[in-house]
Amino acid sequence: MYTVLARRYRSQKFEEVIGQGAIARTLTNAIKTNRVAHAYLFTGPRGVGKTTMARILAKALNCLKAEGPTSEPCCKCESCVAINAGDDIDVIEIDGASNTGVDDVRGLRENAIYRPARARFKIYIIDEVHMLSASAFNALLKLLEEPPTHIKFIFATTQPNKVLLTVQSRCQRFDFKNISSAEIAGQLRYILKTEKIDFEDELVVAVARLANGSMRDALSLLDQLISTGIEPLTFSMLEEFLGQPDVEKIHNLIEKIAGGDAGQSLAAIGDLLVGGQSAVQIVVSAIDYMRDLMVLKCDADAAELLVVMPDGRQDACRLAEKFDMPGLIYGITMLEKLCWAVRNTDNPRALLEAVMLRLTLSEHFLDVTELLSQLKGQPARSSGKVKKNSPEPANTAVSRTNQSKKDTLRIDSPHQAESITPDRLKLPYIKSHWQTILKDIESKAVNIAAKLVDAVPQSFDDGILTLAFPPNAAMAKALCENGSVTTQIQSLLSQILGSPVKVRFIVGQAESNGEANTKKPRKTGRLSQKEVNEIISDPAVKTLLTDLDASVTDVRPP
Repeated sequence: MYTVLARRYRSQKFEEVIGQGAIARTLTNAIKTNRVAHAYLFTGPRGVGKTTMARILAKALNCLKAEGPTSEPCCKCESCVAINAGDDIDVIEIDGASNTGVDDVRGLRENAIYRPARARFKIYIIDEVHMLSASAFNALLKLLEEPPTHIKFIFATTQPNKVLLTVQSRCQRFDFKNISSAEIAGQLRYILKTEKIDFEDELVVAVARLANGSMRDALSLLDQLISTGIEPLTFSMLEEFLGQPDVEKIHNLIEKIAGGDAGQSLAAIGDLLVGGQSAVQIVVSAIDYMRDLMVLKCDADAAELLVVMPDGRQDACRLAEKFDMPGLIYGITMLEKLCWAVRNTDNPRALLEAVMLRLTLSEHFLDVTELLSQLKGQPARSSGKVKKNSPEPANTAVSRTNQSKKDTLRIDSPHQAESITPDRLKLPYIKSHWQTILKDIESKAVNIAAKLVDAVPQSFDDGILTLAFPPNAAMAKALCENGSVTTQIQSLLSQILGSPVKVRFIVGQAESNGEANTKKPRKTGRLSQKEVNEIISDPAVKTLLTDLDASVTDVRPP
């Protein structure tokens, strides 16, 4: 009868446990120093060795060939063999999910008083212990606090937050971590060589990463591939037999998003769906690939952090150049939200295509700076995004600054056009060139320039530039007085003027934008209902309310 790999290659001793070396050493030393606790709580994700470690600990305590508890069980005596098989009379394995009631715990308490039949200890291994009811936990408390000397408890759970704190406080807790992809890959290679099965190393690496830290998941995937009867095991089998999206197709989709090509993006999605991939698989693969691009942007040499195959690394590096870091983070965040949404919708394809197009065509959506400009009645300023008619590849939702700055109109700053002279550090010069200075700030930091739109230089003494805001721009003044914003403003002005500059902000009846204030005084008092309706119906206002999930409570003239 065939035994699956996960059972056949289960670790038998502490030193064989993969990825949990610290816990194995702690338990080994506890046995050697005779400091074994009466209750243990093993927590961690699925498939990382909790039940395996519990069985090894049980064998170490009850090995019949040793005179006492040993850190190296023989794995051959009657007790060790029975524990491996899960049918030892003195090591009782209980499924917490099917024994949740207080009556089940009462039966455990009644049997606990009897000594083990042949071994040193009667050991209870309760898997998924968090499934026990509160009443069952409370019935277990007294036995946990003062157990008979021959009783040991080992609890395993994937959700320790659901285990009562009063229970946790009576146990020694060990948190099992995800097993690294490198350790999983090493074990898979060992198993394949032992089984004498030919394989491509790319397949082993891919399966190890698909397992997401779970050794059992990796072995189950490998078992599924071996059962096809095809040798050697190749990377292409992941798409054919496991339904994993083709990496080249995912690369093509991300490339079309980076190029801002809506039609080709839809075609790429359709190609993946026709290939049999679900919307969830496409989104997850896209997240993984964009995550690789993010890693490459941070450190091109961080090979151990990448999921992408070595052969596709050069293509990924070239594609990463079309994105900037904020854009990649934004894209990953949007796709992560989409992943949850497509699981709970009746039309996942439409939702998938809508979000992918949102990323592809993001440059057509207003950014916050443009929206605020429209609300103030000022012309929208360039957001620094690449236009579709740009000769360079168009960067999208997922690209903001790096590539786009090469394609937008450059505005020479004063310190680029002229040499530094004493006149430049005087108020008349700053006033006459203030609009040019603002444009230079905008080319470096759009968000800072937006806050200074209404500011006007009023005085410049001893390296301190006083900027005046009109009374209706008090909010902009407050934003500029934020510590980090003030530091940025001072740094930018110092670079432009070629000398250290400090700034202070005041509210005054200053000229607006360096020109005489010729606007008519605005009306005061209450607005008519018609005027209120016109303001609320303004598209810019509607967009702002939607983005902020806000509603209008009152409209007043400034």
